[in-house]
Amino acid sequence: MISHPAYAVEPWALRETELDLGVLDQAGSVFALANGHIGLRGNLDESEPQGLPGSYLNGFYEECALPYAEAGYGYPEAGQTAVNVTNGKIIRLLVDDEPFDVRSGTLRSHERVLDLRAGVLRRRVDWVSPAGQQVRVSSVRLVSLVQRAVAAVLYEVEPIGAPARLVVQSELVANEQMPGAAADPRAAEELGGVLRSEQFSHRDGRAVLVHITRKSALRIAAGMDHLVEGPPGTETATESSEDLGRLTIMADVKPGERLRMVKFMGYGWSSRRSTPALRDQVAAALAEARRAGWEGMLAEQREYLDDFWERADVELDGDTELQQAVRFALFHTLQAGARSERRAIAAKGLTGAGYDGHAFWDTETFVLPVLTYTAPHAVRDALRWRHATLGLARDRAKLLGFEGATFPWRTIDGRECSGYWPAGTAAFHIGADIADAVGRYQAATDDPAFERETGLELLIETARLWRSLGHHDAGGRFRIDGVTGPDEYSAVTDNNVYTNLMAQRNLRLAADAVERHADRAATLGVDPEEAAAWRDAAQAMLIPFDEQLGVHPQAEGFTEHQPWDFEHTAREQYPLLLHFPYVDLYRKQVTKQADLVLALHLRGDAFSAEAKARDFAYYEARTVRDSSLSACTQAVIAAEVGHLDLAYDYFAEAALIDLENLERNTRDGLHIASLAGAWTVAVAGFGGMRDHDGALSFAPRLPPRLTRLAFGICFRDRRLRIEVTHDQARYSLLQGPPLQITHHGQTITVTTDQPVTRPIAEIDAGRPPRQPIGRRPTPRRTPGLRLASPMSD
Repeated sequence: MISHPAYAVEPWALRETELDLGVLDQAGSVFALANGHIGLRGNLDESEPQGLPGSYLNGFYEECALPYAEAGYGYPEAGQTAVNVTNGKIIRLLVDDEPFDVRSGTLRSHERVLDLRAGVLRRRVDWVSPAGQQVRVSSVRLVSLVQRAVAAVLYEVEPIGAPARLVVQSELVANEQMPGAAADPRAAEELGGVLRSEQFSHRDGRAVLVHITRKSALRIAAGMDHLVEGPPGTETATESSEDLGRLTIMADVKPGERLRMVKFMGYGWSSRRSTPALRDQVAAALAEARRAGWEGMLAEQREYLDDFWERADVELDGDTELQQAVRFALFHTLQAGARSERRAIAAKGLTGAGYDGHAFWDTETFVLPVLTYTAPHAVRDALRWRHATLGLARDRAKLLGFEGATFPWRTIDGRECSGYWPAGTAAFHIGADIADAVGRYQAATDDPAFERETGLELLIETARLWRSLGHHDAGGRFRIDGVTGPDEYSAVTDNNVYTNLMAQRNLRLAADAVERHADRAATLGVDPEEAAAWRDAAQAMLIPFDEQLGVHPQAEGFTEHQPWDFEHTAREQYPLLLHFPYVDLYRKQVTKQADLVLALHLRGDAFSAEAKARDFAYYEARTVRDSSLSACTQAVIAAEVGHLDLAYDYFAEAALIDLENLERNTRDGLHIASLAGAWTVAVAGFGGMRDHDGALSFAPRLPPRLTRLAFGICFRDRRLRIEVTHDQARYSLLQGPPLQITHHGQTITVTTDQPVTRPIAEIDAGRPPRQPIGRRPTPRRTPGLRLASPMSD
């Protein structure tokens, strides 16, 4: 998609210089705006051609059936699907009775710009109607990062060369017709008109629609208000009905004059609040937006993002395309969670309904580490959402016969929505992933109130699950059998190394937190004996190792499985999940995504440097990257063991996944975890940052094609800036008290007085590892080279 010549490479923007209807749906995702609460796909203002529309509210869903040919005990009873809510983006234009439609008349120019610093989507169009009337249409769309419930659009029209009769219709539309669903298990469930009208009203340019979902009984209010400026004689009329609110503006406009409209949109939803309460909530949000005004909203949006970029920006010298891609990735990662405020961060954020709008373990493992060091308030809120679902997780554990809490594999409101238990319920590592995110956030922020009120209970209940799920064998080793790790081409295995190592960390984090908050832990029923049992289990944790091969098996017995026949697997048969049965995949040596290699990253403290190199080479030859979650992790470990060119190729794959539509499903929404992973490659891969046991260490090395890397992180009320070249690393403390860190094993202390510079030694990594036939990442030999070979998710 972005390989199209219409898309320019710029450091702080994504610019489309001409309209290609063939990539309209992909553009809807990459041009999406969100704030973690509201998400608006980047559809054309006039909604024609429609493409794949989408307006989303975080956590708002409809229930759907989970059909089973043979149901079993403990299977989830219902699924959840994100709803395309009331669409307030639609602004239709008629020019001398001719509808403005880019498919008719003459489109002289069309440009859209996603401005990463201003946080807006700009559009400018020069169009000549079939009757010969030329107009210039411009719009600026914003989803506020400051006013959580509000979005806004500035829409302007001016005639060129001759006067024109203009009619603008600004609409709210509920139960919008959707195109047919794709035949892909990763696409969204197709729903009909799920919103039932409860109330509609209009007055003086304002309209409010209130609906309730038919099954989940969630209530939503959507409203719009306007400021209109036009030549003398401009008239307006407002109307509303069950599924439609509309402001119509009529004006005779001369060349040199302009019809200007500011549209404010307000949204709110609740499972408990009444129709009047939600209606009034939206009215209040619209009133505050009007008070701030368009210019005020623009200014506060820019101020918010200026602060974010000051602490979070990643600078790359040597590859302008990846520079653009990393900032694009950071921008969308922020948009996914900035104002989620005790709601989940979904796999697609709020850019599309792929995966039915569900949140997975991706959130804690890939997205929250980025936000921990760049926007920690968003991490606190995301983990508070997990804490709010503890009751459901305890109930799920009890149903399954365990103690503690079993968190869902995929969900919107905290209930399990996966109908396939080997890859869902059995993936118990989600509990340890949540605990890991708690530990990282606490170490990076030193937030005692959060730890006492939220983190402690999450750590306790997840630790209880592991103590209940695992057992000591006759030799005293602590085993965790019958679980599924991150690799979705293996299921229900014994002692998955990633799961066991993350559970080990979980148990230790919980025991340490109980020791710090003994009084609070006692109120949660934890005594010293229980905490001691957690430490014993962690100490005795079984970590399988294949002595003959000298590598860690992904799980017990994995290295003894029959190898997958890569030689006779055609390129078009990837992703394997769409062409081979799971019963075949599960019993072969083939991995969908990084599993053991992810353990090398997140639990790198449990492996020697030699073990990492051997393990990485072994799993490179067996990992097909049929998941968007894999490339970033493979890049991090490739960089650590010294295969910097390979790491750079994986970096490009992770960062450009949506800009290049590599998975061929960007239309369904962005791959937020992979975009977050682009930051991780820059910072943890080439910057070499690790945070084991709450301490910061760095072992930076650049690939040959980058000449400089610079990035910032927030850590315990400090702002640290790291600048890396091939020869040296420079550490600057911009704010806060002195900080002790490690550079390639050497302890240094940085202060605000002056930066600390240390040399970087070269590394000899030896022969590069091989990948499965046809699954080598596209070599990025020339900076700025477009990826030409799309992969499959």
